[in-house]
Order: sequence, then C-alpha cells, then structure tokens
Amino acid sequence: MRASETAASSRRTLLVGCGKLGTRLGLRLVAAGGEVLALRRDTTELPDAFARLSADLSAPVPRMLIPAVDDVVITLPPGDHDGPVPAYVRSLRHLADALPVVPRRVVLVSSTRVLEGRAGPMPLTEADEPAPASARAAALLDGERLAIDRLDALVVRPAGIYGPGRDMLVRKVRDGSPVQYARRTNRIHETDLVRSLEAMLGEPEPPRLLHAVDARPAPLGEVVSWIAEALGVPPPPRIEPAAPSGTVLRGDRLIALLGRLRYPSFEDGYRALLEQAIVAGAARGGPPLVARVAPT
Repeated sequence: MRASETAASSRRTLLVGCGKLGTRLGLRLVAAGGEVLALRRDTTELPDAFARLSADLSAPVPRMLIPAVDDVVITLPPGDHDGPVPAYVRSLRHLADALPVVPRRVVLVSSTRVLEGRAGPMPLTEADEPAPASARAAALLDGERLAIDRLDALVVRPAGIYGPGRDMLVRKVRDGSPVQYARRTNRIHETDLVRSLEAMLGEPEPPRLLHAVDARPAPLGEVVSWIAEALGVPPPPRIEPAAPSGTVLRGDRLIALLGRLRYPSFEDGYRALLEQAIVAGAARGGPPLVARVAPT
C-alpha cells in the first residue's frame, strides 16, 4: 500500500450512496483509523463500524442532518431520467445544498459512459472531451459538472467494474448466452477501484479527472473466450453480424496514481475471481463453479 492510500486515515469521510463499492472503501478507511459516515435511503445493511445517515436525496435533505466532514465520496447510481432535471442531478444538487461546508475533498464516481459517443479503435485518455450519446450518459456528465461547480469535486470514471459478487460475464459464459464478440471493452477490478478512491482521498495532489481502467482493453470476444477456456465450457455463441462498437481507454493516469494495479489485465482479475469461486464452492460443499482455471 502506498503512503497516499493511508493519508486520509484520521479524517471523517462521508460516503454518499454507499453500496458495495462504498462499503468496501469505508471498511478500509475505518481499518486505517478513520471515521466513516454513510448516507443512503436504507441503512439497515451497513456495517456497524459506520455512522448511519438515512436520507432520500431525491428530495431536499433536512437541515443539520449531515455534519461537517473532511471528505466526501459519492457513488450514486444514475437513476431514472424523469422530468427536465434527471434524478441523478437533483440528488447531487440536494447533497450540495445539505452540506454545511464544502469539504476538503470530494470525489465523484461517474462512468466512462460519458465517452460513449467517441466509439472507435483510437485509444482515449482523460484529455479527450466527453461525448454522451444517451440520456443516462448526459445525466452523468451533467452531474460531473454540477459536482465540480458546487463542490470542486474530483471525478473518477470507472469502466466495467467486476470482482467478487460482480460476475455477470462469467455467468453469461457459463449459461451460453450470445455475445457480441466485436464490442470493444474496458474494465477495472473492484479491488483496484477501491484502491484508486482511497488514493484520491489521500494523495496531496491527485488528478482532477481519472479513468479507472486496467491496462488491458480487449474485444469482448477475447474476454469471453478466455473465461470459457478457464471454465472448461464452449465459447458462447456469437451475435451476428459482428458489429464493432465501444471505446478503447488508456489507464496510464491510474497506474501513475497507484504505482501498480493488483489486477492489471482481465486475465489476472478473472483468474482470481474463478479461483475464489472454487474455494467458495468447496466451502459450501457443493459442486464447484469452475472446472479448471487457466494457469498463471
């Protein structure tokens, strides 16, 4: 662990949304000696180590509900796009209104979806302008702009988050669901994404914008074929005709921030995921999910 990843250990951090990703980050912050407050509608599933704040950000938040904090990490889902102002943007506006003071550091977790209009084989970096091509992407971009304007937020855009409990692609391969092999894909293991958020809190001069992607963009067909071989099952059917789509993203800035990734490629990440599934299956006494795992 780099020193920057523990620099935020003694501060008070508010996790807004606080689903699986926020919870993992919060547990790391608590383990390092920090104080964590978690804000979401239903707080019953949150760890006891977190101070719980129950609020629905779709409506204005009662005054004095949120105390002053040092840092904020926002992991809200995009939500519906009802009305002239998307729910995502309204929630961020209500959060900004409710904070008693602007925190020392705010990190907004957005998505590389805001670049969807730049589909093509040319690798993209943080210097490339976003180009939303859907209502959801437009809402995400509007949310980024609001968070930057109101809270001076740093923005992290992950792509294709996977890891324990995020095994949709493994299940698609196992079930033989048809796949568009030509689609360009990028991804990040949840472990490295959590590390990146912790570093964004602790680094003295973090990047203003970060694409959280690993070092191995690849066509979806290459990924599912590797997973199929590891599972010992036939590759899933191809969707025809082949229709190239999606972006290719560079993750140089993330590597500069972390020094190295725990899972720099999809092979590294999915190998670990499948090995964990074998162990979990054996512990339950049931049949293993995986027939064999490709060797290191």
